[in-house]
Amino acid sequence: MSTALSITVNGEERQAQPGATVADLLRELSLPAGRVAIERNREILPRAQWTATRVAPGDRYEIVQFVGGG
Repeated sequence: MSTALSITVNGEERQAQPGATVADLLRELSLPAGRVAIERNREILPRAQWTATRVAPGDRYEIVQFVGGG
């Protein structure tokens, strides 16, 4: 039986499932992939790597959502 991984997202501790990708994390958070930027462990994570990058124990994510308006 697998146990959840402890990670930090925007300063809050969260749990992620082993084997989850960054794209999976976005879906879990209900964030639209087209309107966010992600920093993983203090480095910008290019969008092209979201589906291949696995969430690891202790990872720290800062996720910024862009909001349009005028």
